[in-house]
Amino acid sequence: MAQEKSQTGAPRDVLPLPDYYFGPRVKDGAVLNEEAEEDRRTQTKNHVVKQRPNLLQMLKAAESRRTSHGRDRHRTDVSECGTGARVVEAPKADTHIQFTHQKPQFNKRPTRTGHRSLSWSVSQSPADSLGADFGRKEIEIAQQEMPALMVLRKRASGEKPLAGAKVVGCTHITAQTAVLIETLSELGAQCRWAACNIYSTQNTVAAALAEGGVSVFGWRGQSEDDFWWCVDRCVGAESWQPDLILDDGGSLTTWIYKKYPSLFRTVRGIVEESVTGVYWLSQLSKAGRLSVPAMNVKDSVTKQKFDDLYSCKESILDGLKRTTDILFGGRQVVVCGYGAVGKGICAALKALGAILYVTEVDPICALQACMDGFRVITLNEVVAQVDIVITCTGNKNVVGRDHLDRMKTGCIICNMGNSNSEIDLASLQTAELKWEHVRPQVHHVIWPNGKRIVLLAEGRLLNLSCSTVPSFVLSITATTQVLALIELYSAPEGRYKKGLYLLPKKMDEFVASLHLPTFDAHLTELTDEQAKYLGISKHGPFKPNYYRY
Repeated sequence: MAQEKSQTGAPRDVLPLPDYYFGPRVKDGAVLNEEAEEDRRTQTKNHVVKQRPNLLQMLKAAESRRTSHGRDRHRTDVSECGTGARVVEAPKADTHIQFTHQKPQFNKRPTRTGHRSLSWSVSQSPADSLGADFGRKEIEIAQQEMPALMVLRKRASGEKPLAGAKVVGCTHITAQTAVLIETLSELGAQCRWAACNIYSTQNTVAAALAEGGVSVFGWRGQSEDDFWWCVDRCVGAESWQPDLILDDGGSLTTWIYKKYPSLFRTVRGIVEESVTGVYWLSQLSKAGRLSVPAMNVKDSVTKQKFDDLYSCKESILDGLKRTTDILFGGRQVVVCGYGAVGKGICAALKALGAILYVTEVDPICALQACMDGFRVITLNEVVAQVDIVITCTGNKNVVGRDHLDRMKTGCIICNMGNSNSEIDLASLQTAELKWEHVRPQVHHVIWPNGKRIVLLAEGRLLNLSCSTVPSFVLSITATTQVLALIELYSAPEGRYKKGLYLLPKKMDEFVASLHLPTFDAHLTELTDEQAKYLGISKHGPFKPNYYRY
């Protein structure tokens, strides 16, 4: 079950990677940005070439108007732009921050009885009691590691490319997300936000956002019912109609599509960053029911090759250490899926001496795992002997009850994929099994014979539920998201019709270039002769869109 398998669960011919941009094109129900390589130009010569809203020129023009003294330096000084973000005032009555030691009282929200939630035992983090001031400090720390967003604030804040835009989001509410939200506000947008994960919300950060005027709906340790109630409150305001949706997991988009269909049809665009959400949008597009344009950020190079790989490579160790204190050297670990996430996990664990097995359905990813030195095997073959099971496929029921029954006592099981359906937790909700809460986000599930397995974050995303992720990597993803929102909002009418799109390669390269100064990196510039020899512009894009990196 490869993370790389189209990243949407759909065949590659449904969402092929675009080449050089020639305007919207429809193929198999999905609308693509086509940037044809040279050998396809004869096939596309009859296409009408439409001018894209030239965001890059706009940013450069804004920069050129600054005095030489005030011109942007490559390295961002947080003291200059740390807490100066302007947050558009949102209705105070809609701002609700609840902490896990409090019983939620959202306008006398009705509670349901008889439903057993898996979230009954989450405890409060010590930092949660420190309040909005502490959250503001967390945001300022994150800003230091998110240079591209800070540069965008300086270069584009005068232009206000999102002026008047109303953005509704459902992502992890963390310090890094707060930097993203406040950047959108600096660029002119009004924002309302819900949490996409019941365990990843930093309450102090949510409090800081609310204090700044952003309507935030979510707290750490929500129940499933609380989660959907917060999503509904985020989008159900009668006087607030969103223009843009920024989603992680597809929950917000699905909710609006099903409960508020008239609102869904008036949205100008959707930006989605997860395998699960993109798969759902792809199916909706193929069925002809996607009535608005949507940007597939998940398959952007700057998301897939950085967030998925490098973020998971560093955060998997943090999440496992914080929850279990386990020694990795010599331990047997099976990683389900060898896409970008699986590759990062295996690289991190291999460096610490773990013995690794990989399960795969994709022969290409399986061959990569073999040549990287890992044994490719089925889960059934090793499940009884391994010490740790990590899922990262984006699929459902990858680990079933039969696997769980055969695990040895003390086996640790966790999920690093976006969806919490990879482990069949419903099969563990039976009378003969006992659940014991031993630490925040750590449960022992005990069998009648005394065997116990260690379940982390109740099958939800381990790194954001149990640890933190590198702010710098999230800066890359967040910058891509901002550019996608600007692209959808500022495009001339008719440029983006209903369907699923990818950002062009030039945007990916621009996002990468904004982060290079952090490493004092210096790019080589092609000569005119070299550019002509390669058949490309000396200013990029430098690779055809089928290039895999």
